Parts: sequence; C-alpha cells; structure tokens
Amino acid sequence: MSSPSANPVDHVVEDDETMASVHDEEGEGDATMADHQGISDDSSEEPEEDEDEARRIREGFIVDEDEDEEEDDEEARARRRKRRKRRHRRREEEEALEEDDLELLEENTGTSFRNRLTRLRRGPEGGSPPVPSTSKRKPVVESSEDDLDDEDMPQVQDIQRIWDDERAGGGREDEEDMDDFIDYEDEDEGAGAMDEQEREERRRERKKRERERRRALGSRPELAGIDDLAWDEIHGVFGDGHDYDWALAGDDEMEFEEERLKPEMRYQDVFEPSEIRARMLTEDDDLIRAQDIPERMQLATSSLSQSSTLSLHQNLTEADLDDAAMWVTVRLSPRKTRDFFSPDGPYNMYREPLVMAVTCALRSLFVQEFEVPCVWTHKRDYISYFNPQEMRTRVQLISLPELWRIYALGQKYRSLAERRNALAVSYTRLGVEDEYFEQTIRPKIDSVEVVTDATEWLTMKYKLKKQDAFDFHFHDDEDQVETRKRKTPSRISAYEVAKKSIVSKLADVRNRLSEFMHTLIFCQGFGIKPHDVVYNFVAQENAHFVDDQELNPIAFAEQFTDLDATVPQTAEDLLRRARMILATELGKDPLLRQAMRDLFKTDALISVLPTERGLAKIDDHHPYFNFKYLHHKSITQMMDTPQFLHILAAEAELLVTVSMFLTNDAKSKFERRLNDAFASDSYSDTARTWNEERSRVVQEALEQHLVPVGVKWAREWLREEVEDTLAAHCGNVLRKRVDVAPYITPEMKPGDTASVLAVSWGKGDPQKDAITLVFLDEAGRLREHTKIDNLVDQDYRDEFTDLLKRRRPDVIVVGGFSMATTKLASRVKVVVNGDPPDAEQTGNGADGWGAAEPRREVNEQAFNIPVMYVRDEVARMYQHSRRAAEEFSALSPVAKYCVGLARYAQSPLNEYAALGQDISAITFEDEDQHLIPKEKLTLALERTLVDVTNKVGVDINRAVNDSYYQHLLPFVCGLGPRKAQVLVKKIAAMGGNLVNRDQFIKSSLLTTKIFLNAAGFLRISRDPEVKLVKNRHADDDVQDPLDDTRIHPEDYDLARKMATDALELDEEDIHDEHPSHVVSLIMQDSDNERKLNELNLDEFAVSMYEANEDRKRHTLDVIREELLKPFSEQRAPFPSLEPWDVLTMLSGETPRTLRMGLIVSVLVVRIDQKFVLVRLDSGIEGVINIEYVTEEGNIAPKDSNVKKGQTIQGVIVEVKLNLPADQFFVDLSVRQSDLKPGDTLFRRVKRDDHWNVAQFERDSEMQARKKRAEIGRTRRVIKHPNFHNFNASQAESYLDKQQRGDVVIRPSSKGVDHLAVTWKVDDKLYQHIDVTEINTGHGGTLLVVDEKHQYADLDELIVNHVQATARKVEELMAHEKFKHGSEDELHLFLKNFVAANPAKSIYGFTLNRRKPGHFNLCFLANKNSTVQTWPVRVMPESYCLFEAAVAGVPELCDAFKVRHLHQSQNLAGSAAAAAGGKTPYAGARTPARTPAHPGHMSIRQAVRTPNPYGGQTPAPGIGGPGFGPGAASSSFNMPPPQASFGYQTPAYSGPPPGIPPGMNPQRAAMIQNTSWGQESGWS
Repeated sequence: MSSPSANPVDHVVEDDETMASVHDEEGEGDATMADHQGISDDSSEEPEEDEDEARRIREGFIVDEDEDEEEDDEEARARRRKRRKRRHRRREEEEALEEDDLELLEENTGTSFRNRLTRLRRGPEGGSPPVPSTSKRKPVVESSEDDLDDEDMPQVQDIQRIWDDERAGGGREDEEDMDDFIDYEDEDEGAGAMDEQEREERRRERKKRERERRRALGSRPELAGIDDLAWDEIHGVFGDGHDYDWALAGDDEMEFEEERLKPEMRYQDVFEPSEIRARMLTEDDDLIRAQDIPERMQLATSSLSQSSTLSLHQNLTEADLDDAAMWVTVRLSPRKTRDFFSPDGPYNMYREPLVMAVTCALRSLFVQEFEVPCVWTHKRDYISYFNPQEMRTRVQLISLPELWRIYALGQKYRSLAERRNALAVSYTRLGVEDEYFEQTIRPKIDSVEVVTDATEWLTMKYKLKKQDAFDFHFHDDEDQVETRKRKTPSRISAYEVAKKSIVSKLADVRNRLSEFMHTLIFCQGFGIKPHDVVYNFVAQENAHFVDDQELNPIAFAEQFTDLDATVPQTAEDLLRRARMILATELGKDPLLRQAMRDLFKTDALISVLPTERGLAKIDDHHPYFNFKYLHHKSITQMMDTPQFLHILAAEAELLVTVSMFLTNDAKSKFERRLNDAFASDSYSDTARTWNEERSRVVQEALEQHLVPVGVKWAREWLREEVEDTLAAHCGNVLRKRVDVAPYITPEMKPGDTASVLAVSWGKGDPQKDAITLVFLDEAGRLREHTKIDNLVDQDYRDEFTDLLKRRRPDVIVVGGFSMATTKLASRVKVVVNGDPPDAEQTGNGADGWGAAEPRREVNEQAFNIPVMYVRDEVARMYQHSRRAAEEFSALSPVAKYCVGLARYAQSPLNEYAALGQDISAITFEDEDQHLIPKEKLTLALERTLVDVTNKVGVDINRAVNDSYYQHLLPFVCGLGPRKAQVLVKKIAAMGGNLVNRDQFIKSSLLTTKIFLNAAGFLRISRDPEVKLVKNRHADDDVQDPLDDTRIHPEDYDLARKMATDALELDEEDIHDEHPSHVVSLIMQDSDNERKLNELNLDEFAVSMYEANEDRKRHTLDVIREELLKPFSEQRAPFPSLEPWDVLTMLSGETPRTLRMGLIVSVLVVRIDQKFVLVRLDSGIEGVINIEYVTEEGNIAPKDSNVKKGQTIQGVIVEVKLNLPADQFFVDLSVRQSDLKPGDTLFRRVKRDDHWNVAQFERDSEMQARKKRAEIGRTRRVIKHPNFHNFNASQAESYLDKQQRGDVVIRPSSKGVDHLAVTWKVDDKLYQHIDVTEINTGHGGTLLVVDEKHQYADLDELIVNHVQATARKVEELMAHEKFKHGSEDELHLFLKNFVAANPAKSIYGFTLNRRKPGHFNLCFLANKNSTVQTWPVRVMPESYCLFEAAVAGVPELCDAFKVRHLHQSQNLAGSAAAAAGGKTPYAGARTPARTPAHPGHMSIRQAVRTPNPYGGQTPAPGIGGPGFGPGAASSSFNMPPPQASFGYQTPAYSGPPPGIPPGMNPQRAAMIQNTSWGQESGWS
C-alpha cells in the first residue's frame, strides 16, 4: 500500500480498491503528512509492524497517547487506521468519552467535536482548519459526497447522530472495525500465500456477509447480545450519548442564526460617503458601469463633476424624431434660421436637407446613442448635403459646435416631451372635455414654460374637480383630510374669492344655472368668453364676435347687487371684481403668455439705476460703472456680451436696481391687438362704454399678469443664454490651447514626441532659490533631475553643459514665478547657443538699459537647442496636487513644477485632461469666468476635451500601462471615468495588452454600444515586424493594420475594397490571405498615394447609395487618408507664447493694468548718468531716462532729488516687450508736469453707449452737494471714552467684535443739538438711539430720549438707559420661552409643537431684527389657527406689550395671556363676522399686519373707564388711562390698546395662595378660572 502523492492529479493508487475509495478527501489530507524523508508507506511493511504491535499488547504494554500523536505525524495512513480501530474497541471499556477520542474523530471526519461541547467562538470569515487537530487534511465539507466511503467514514450529516449509531446500531462501527482488525490479522498471517487482490476480495465478502447479518438482526439491542437491564445500567452510568444534544443543537442554531442575521458588508460600512463618491463606488456608479449606454449620456451633469447625478430621462423614439427635428432646427441659431428659412436666405434651397440632417443627428444621438464626436467622425455623411446627381456640390449643413447645440436642444426637447406626457395624463385624470384646451392649446405646447402655463390654467379652471379627485383618491387618509381642512387664508387668491362670491350671488338670481354664473356675466355683459378673445388674438382675425348688451355696465351690474349682504357692494365694486376675474383668466392663458414671452425676447429693453449704496460705492473706477446708468438697452444687444451677468451680480450686491420692460411701440401694438380681439364693432353709446370696460380688463391683464410673467422669464432666459455663450467662449479658449500637437523640432516628424529639459529658478531669489533642472525622455519618463546654484560660475555652467551633452534634449522650456525668470532664460540661451545677442538687436545695448555690458566669452560648444517659454498654469496646479505627490514624492515643489512644464511641451492635451475636475480652476477669461456656474463651465470644458481627444485617438495598450497617459481614456466616446476604470482593469487582468479590436467584443471588454462608439478612437499600435498570417480564419490573436487607423470596424470592408481596387487585385488573388493583408500591401506600397487618388470615390459612393442607400462619401475620404497616413497628426503646430502672455505669466500684469498714462509706484534700484533703473511692485523693471527725470530735462539723475532705495510715483510712457532678448521693461516719467494731472482719465471705466445722462448729472450734483455739506460741517469733539466720529455703518462695524451692551456715542445727522447712541443688542443687531440736547439756561444741558427719559450727562444715560435696557433684553433672552433664530424659525417650532400636542397652545419670544430693541411675541392658539405676532418693546424700567407696561418677564407673560383671553371672549364674534369666520383680524395672517380692527376699537364712555379684563370695571387704581379711537397705533401697525397695565396695587387683605406677587387678584382669578394653563393651556 503506497502513500498518495502530494499532487492528487498525479497520484497513482497502488492500494486496494477499498482503500482507494476512501477518496481524495483522505488523499488530500494525508498527502501533506506523507513521509518526506523517504519512509515508504507500502503495504509490504505492514506485517512487521502488526507483529510488533501484537507483541506489545501481549506483554501488557499500553502505548501512550502522546506517543500515538508522534506516530500519527510520522506513520502512514494504513497504520493510523489500525490504531484508530483499536481505540474504538477500547472505548467500550472506558467510562466516558476522552480527549483522545475527540482528537480521533476530528482526524478522521474533518469536523471538530471538542468545540461542539463548548460555546463556539466566531472565527475569521473563510474558515481555518480546526486548531485541536494535528491532522493537516482539509475539512470534509470541502469534499464531495460521492467521494466519501459510507462504511469507513461517517458523513458530515451523520456526525450529529454519532451517538444514535452507537446506541441503536449496537456498536456497529466497533464491530466492523474489529472485523477489519481480525481480517487484517488473518491477512497478515497469510500474507505470504496471497496477493493484494485476493486479500481485497476476501475482505469484501466478509463485509457483505456482516451487512446482511445486521439487516436481519435489526436495531434491537437485546438481539445483539446485550439485554435491556444491561443497557439500562449502562445508560444510568454513562448516559445514552444524547445528554449534550441541546448544547450541540443550540450552538449550531445560534451560529447559523448569527450568520444569517449578520449584515452584508458594504462600502458604506467602511468608508465615508465622500470617499465612496470619490472612488466611484456608489450604487449609481455601478449602474452606470453596467448599462450599455455611453457614460456621459447617463449623467445629468459633467462626468468631471463630483456631484454628477444620473439622468432619469427616457430616450426619444422614432415617432418623436420628426417633431423633435423641427423643434430643434428653428432653435439652432438666429443665423441658421436667417440663412435657411428666410425666403431670400442664401441657403433657402437646402432647407429640407437641413431638417433631414438634424433628424439623422437626433436619431444617432438619442435613438442609436452615439456620442457627438462619433457622429461627427463616422456619421458625417448623414448630416451633410448628399445628392447623387450633384456629387461635386459640398455644403456643410451642420458644424461641430452646431452638433453639440443639437445635442443640448435634444435634451431640452426630451424634457419637454416628458412634461407634455405628464400634462396629458393629468388632463385625462380630470375627466373633462375642454375643446379649447384640446384643439387650441395642446397643439401649440412647444416649450416647458407653456406646459407650466397650461398646468396652471387647468388648475385654475378645474380646481374643484381636482379637489374632488383628490378626495376620491385619498378618502381613507384621515391625516390628509385633516391637513386639507386647516385654514390657509393666504393661499386663497382674490380671484378665487371674487369668483366664488359672484357665483353664489348670481346663482340665486339666475335660478342656479349649472355653469358658473360669472361666465354668464362675461357672455351677457362683456359678451365673449376669455378663450374666444385669445383665439381672436392668435388668429389675428375675429372668428368670435361680441354679443352686445342693451344695458350699460353700471345698470347691468346693479341687477346682481345684494342689499341684504353683511357688507353691501355697489355696482362699481361688482364691475371691478368682474374685470379682475376676466383679467386673471386672460393673464393666465398659456397662449397669451407665450405671445408675451416672444415679444420680450425681441423687443425688451433694460435699464439700470444705482441704489443709495451703489451711488456711494460705484465710482468712476469701479467695474460696475460701465452700466451704472444703463438706459433702454435692447435685449438683443446683450446676448453676446457678459454685461448682463455683471448687472445681476451688482443687483445681488444691492448696488443697482434692474428694470426690464417693453418698448412703447411693442407694448402698444400688443395692447391694440388684444383690444381688437375683445372689442365690439358696434357704434352705440352702450357698446362704447362696454368697450371701455374691456379696455380696462386688457390693461389690468397686461399690468398685473402678462408683463410680470414676461419680465420674469426674460431675465432668466437672457441669463441662461449669456452663461451658455460665455461658457462656450471658455471652451473655445481651451480648444486653442489643447488642439495643438506636441512640440517638435524641424528635424522631427509629425506625431513624434520631443525629449524635454525643464528649467526653473522658482521665485528667482539668488540667496534662497536654486536652479532646478528636470529631464523627461521621449516616452515622458523622468530620467534625471538636479539643482545648480547659478549659471554664472564656471563650475555650474560646466555641470549644466555636461547635462546637455549627456541627455541631448530636443527643447529646453523655462518657467518661474517672477520676472527673474527672464534673466534665467537669457543665461540659458547664452550657454546653449553661444554668443549673446548683439547690441543692435536689443536697441539699447546688450543689457537693454542703454549701457553695453562687457562681452562674454563665446561658447564654442553651441548645442543649437531651442529655448522657449510655455504656459505654466497647469504646472502651478500640479506641483501641489495629490497626483504629483503620488508620482514624484521625492521631488521638491519646484521640481514637480518643472515636470509639469516638460509634460505640457510633450502633450498639452494630456496635461489639461489630467486635471480632471480641477480644470475649472484654470482661468480662460480673466474678468468674466467667475460669473459662469461651475457645472456649466465644467461641461463646456469637458466637451472640448472630448472633441480633441477623439480627434487624436488613444493608444489603448499604452493607456493600460501608463497611468499618466491613462487620463485621456475617459474622454473617448462611449467611455467615462467609470467605464474607463473597468476597461483598464479587465485588460490588465488579461495581461495588459490587446492584439486587435475584435478582442473588445470577444473578451467582453466592451458592450455593443460602447464598442460602436469607442472602437474608431481606440488605437492598437501595430508592430511592423509582425507579419499577417495567411489563414483567413486565424484572426483571433493576430494584428490587423486597420486597428491602427481611425477607420471604424463597420467600414473595414470598405477599406479592404478600396485597397484591393487601388492595387488592381482580384478577390481570387487574396482569397487565402488575411482579410487585411491587402491593406498592409497598400500601406507599404511606395506609390500608394497615386494609386488611391486614382480611385473614383464619387462613383463608388453613388453605387453604394443606389445599392443600400448608404451615405459614405466623407467616410471614403477618411479611409483614403488613413490608408496613406494612419492616425496622422491633425492638430496645429505647437505655438509659441506671445510677449504679453509671458509677461502676464511671470508678473500678473495685463494690458489693462499696465498701459500708457497710468501712475504706478516704483522702487529706485540704480542711478546712472543717463537714466534711473527702477522696479515695479510686480517685478517688472523700468527706466526713467534723463529727459523724464526733471522738468528741465538736462539734469543728471545723480544730481536730482531721486535717491537709491526711494519709492516714487511714475507715469508709464511706453511698455517695451522684446521676447527674443527676454527683455520686458517700461519707460516712465517722474516729472511733476506729468504727475499732476493724475491718471483718472486713464483708469476711468468706459461707460456704456446707452447712458442715462440726465439722471447721471442729477445724481452727481446731489452727491457733490452732500460732499460739500460734509466738508462744511464742523466735526464734533466730545471728551468721553465712548465717543467716536463714526457714522451708523462705522459704528456697527466697530461694535461687531464687541460684547453685547457695548455703546458708541457719535454725532447725529439731525443737527448739532442731537447725539446718536448705538449699542449692540445681539450679533449683527444694533439699536440707534436719538438723543436730544436741551440747554437748561444755567450753563448745563439735559439729554432727552423719547421725550420721556431725561439724563444729566452721558454717563447717566449709559448706565440708566442703555445698560438698563440691555439688562431687560438679557433677562428676556434668558427666559425659557425665548428662542434664538429668526421669526420664521420660531413659527416653525410653534407649529411642530402644536402638531405633536394638539390639545395645547404655545407661545414664545424672539428678537425683532427689523426693529432693534424690540421683541416679537409669537403664539399659536390651536392647531387650526395661524401663528400670530404681537410686539414687545423694551424700556429701561419695563416691557411694553403694545402700550401696557409690565415690570418683569413673568408679568409680561401674564399680561399676554389676559389680553388674549379678553380678546378671544369679547371680540371673537365681531372679528369673525368681519373676517368671514377665519381669524379675528379681518382675514389677515397676524394682527401685527392688520391696518384696522373692525370691532376692536374701544369706545370711551363718559363716566366709565375701559376694562381690559372684560365685564366689570376693575377696582380703583388698577390699570392706566384708557385709549380712545383716536389713539395712535403702535409701531407694529397694531390696534390701539384699550388699557395699560399699571403698577398700582388694589386694596385687598392679601393675595390668594398661588398668585404671583404683584399680580392683580382679579386677573389671577380670571386666569385660574379658565382652561388656559391647564391641560389645553399655554405651553
């Protein structure tokens, strides 16, 4: 018997079949335990071992278990099996199950029994081998059931019944083991006489007989030789083996339950949500990756945005395309509409082809789901003019920007279609049939605004039906019904109130007709329905005529007056309300609103006026001065400029007010058309008076509804258009920067990449900054970086020269952070190119300042390497980015900056693409870019990167292996950050290299639509040394030359056909070759250009169109170009920077900040005989020549007043930029005659041509008068530590960082006899107190506040007035009923409290931020009422609720409760009658906003004092004087109170228990006798 091999596959079984059946499970387990020292496990050794064992047993020697374990590690499987059988036999004689037996079970079953008898501890997921077992076999659960021997090893499912087997089976296993043992002994004895096969046959026969015997005996124990008494005794002593079943079962169930209930581990349980979004691991990201839709088409925003969200729109269908094409075509651009749709347009004959081209574009974009670059590259024939009869006529119907515009408009149309469908569903649910809506409105719904208007119109007209439908759908929702029944007066418009009142009154007169009676008034009085008026207006002819009335409007209205009404209405009132109803229905008509929007779109005017704040802040130099007085500028003139965005920004800063209105002609024409559609043609006096009423209706509809709608829409529409235009402009600027080829020298070929040496001096400080050198090879790999101190010392020059000799860079790029970089560039040029520039080239000598430098030593080893500046905006961001830290952690920031410079020279596109979402931080438009929303800007920049990336193509194998180049992959058509990430991982798992494009599909790397989008732009570079196989069908893993071209796989057959025709081959000639073999031949043909140009592609395109209607004319041109030059460079050459670009990059100066006539501060650096060398703050050097130093012009600078190190003012005379010589300087003048006029004229912002000159002059004169008055007024000086010469805003700024209660005393604008005291109430809240100084006539003054408080001096005023008031404020703010925050937040708190506690009422205090020093007392009486607000004024000695003064906060709360109780008991009836039963304040929301209180005026009687407590008059001395009807109301527009709460105490023996001290006992009794304060009282 041999030991199994360590490899189960190579294991050769030499043992008998029974042992072999013990299976791989044992084999695998024992394989690791095989004797590795050459000890054989062959069965030939068994007899010696068995005889030895037998001798030990006969001698009474018991083998120690530890020794057994050692043998178990060393002996083979057969001997271990025999010992196991002997232990089974001895186990019957032991008292209990011992540790060794458990180990044995663990060895042979792979299952731990030791742990089953104790509580399990959870191990790591995935499991590990049982610890107690010394066997290294795998657990049995890893083996299949078929591999287990039922007779030799228990199954996993039988482990739980191990005790059942012993009890019920009478020790069947032991008997079998004993039989095997005896059998082995017999076999051992006759081992020499029989071979292995015979022994196996005998063993099988014996086992078979034993199984038959056991089946005959059954499971009765007494039949096995043991009687019942013996079993009872055994069970009594040892148990039946099931004593611990509960523990085993419980642990198993507990473990299973824990595993079942254990939540599935998710990313959300480990990472922060921001990290999950950043790593694109959200559920939306998974969905985007899985769907066969281009990633950017699945997103509602840019894929570069971290907040990008899924787009939930449904794509268009073929049925939608015709309508969508017409909708999109007319909105492409005004120029397109003029050229193609005007009768005299130059392209009017191509109108239908244009619509067809737009249809094809929409089909490709929204039905077939191709991205824009894919359509532009591979489907351009379908968006171009194609006529088989006019193949020579080439007309570009749609450009690339217009194709993006079609995509954007298609998205808008998709939203419109969805909203139209939703509107149709809502209309169907109403269950009405409205002929006007169905036949007139619905066909003209062509914008989202019209959908909104139509929805509002249906809601207005069928509101009752909508409510009924609401009740039907939610009849069982009690909470919803309760919510709907709450009083919401502010949500009921005046139109609805008038409509209901007229209907109710006229319905009684007209016998309650089924229709609304106001319609009857319109038909009988005004004579025409509103929608008929609109129909006449839209049709521009009167299809519906007016039915004239016999009575004039007043007489007709008098028929409907109701003299018995509570509030009688006159005929004029009824007419007014009828006009309001009709004007509302006209103003809400969708077609009229759309007509008004169209009018504003073309004829609107915009005017701007400054606010009080803007008058002072916007001066001549402010950027907003350009439109400060903009007057009547047409909306069409603001479409292509960012001016309107600046206007909105100024309006948001409260500096200007913007008004938008129609021209008088346009408004008059619109009004005249509407009047004509509404007026009667009769000439009677009655008809004339009715026409006057109709004219009033039209005017009201215009002023109250149509014009405001037009203004609101026009503002938003213009803002959107200007933002889109500005974003597109930024995208075009980016296109100019990235749509350029990498830098190449004249000796290099297009498509090659240069090696670059980047040099930077940092900030250019010779004492701190070293010169950093970084070299990148042609593949973009960092090969060397070093630092040198300067390029002046010969040692450093030699080191630099040695680097140039070793690396031989193709170009040297220079960058830095200061103007010192120009000196570095100059020195580098000297080292690289030899002799410095001649004096004649600079114009001022070698140094450019008029003095010749000593001639430097000529460099004999000139390298002739170009030295140039490149844009460093990306490099500046890269040096501090996380990406730089990950790629080059050992480099300094300046070295990382140099890496960015070098990479920019090698590929500007790759550098910008690597920025990701940070690309929006790059400035493309200096003054206007911040006005564009970030999402819109990012989307425009992303589209530019997508265009250029697909124009260039991406090498997929390089992208997989180069993480920097990989940043281009997300911009390929169909892909995005998520899909590109998955694609790279899949290719890397395959080995990181693709052979052909077929692998994208065959290896499931891309789904179908993504492949069709991306295949033509994913390049698989061809190895020129690899030849194509001849087998036509063996193309799975071979290269295809067409995969290294821009040709789409769908057009491969066309390319092969063109190559075959060009080579004049027959299909038989290439039948056995690879399909693209002919392509290789034409590419390698030296005369391929002539052969391909000889092909008649026009005829080929016509034949294809006639055969299959395929349009491939442009595609054939692309194929020809790709066969000649695969993936040829189509970008412009790498541009050199302009001088101003370099100056701005190094100094930050622009032509606007550095131009002739401006006065700047300069530092004198050096003084020479003929000039003075100075330096501007930006680092630019300047020269003051001798003629500009003094007025005389002939005094040497050394003899003038100019000193070295002095800062002086100078006027810029000229800006001189010499980029080849690296010289940037300015000529200045310091003559007083040049400085005296100043530079106001040069710095003044140019005002717009549309300027309100009259208003500007009036405001300027007013400002001048104020300034003169300010200058003429004597500044007061008061010797007090709190006095400051501040105005109000300065005082608030000063107190902003002070404590609450701090005071500033300042002069008052009311005159010299007034002072102003400003004290801080709370953060951002200050009270200004007017103090009047009164001369007492005895040399002293008296300070009076509010005519009630008088103080002798400022200290007394501060202590007894301001600080006393501040203490009162602090006291109320410390009360539990005070709530911090705004009044709206307190309202929300009150509502939430009452909603949670319907049986209670609630009130609270908050600061009145509109009136500092006051509080608002807000309360909510019950769940069905509205929140009301009462004012509380704080005085130094008291609080005033209206005019009732109380001493403390508790008294204030009591006064509020009593006042509210009195009001609710005595005035509820009259207030409810006046307010229609809604609130006691005439239907208003709060009493604080009620101008008058019907029924609330207290009328003073002759001999009685008004009683604020109701009923009886209080005892003498209680309360203050009454307030009659003429009393002034409070500052909160509250009704005059009826009584104040005085401080006198009535005569009584003592307060009852529980009454607060100082409270009126009658008032306390009244509170105690009411329900307020109890279960349903105030909280």
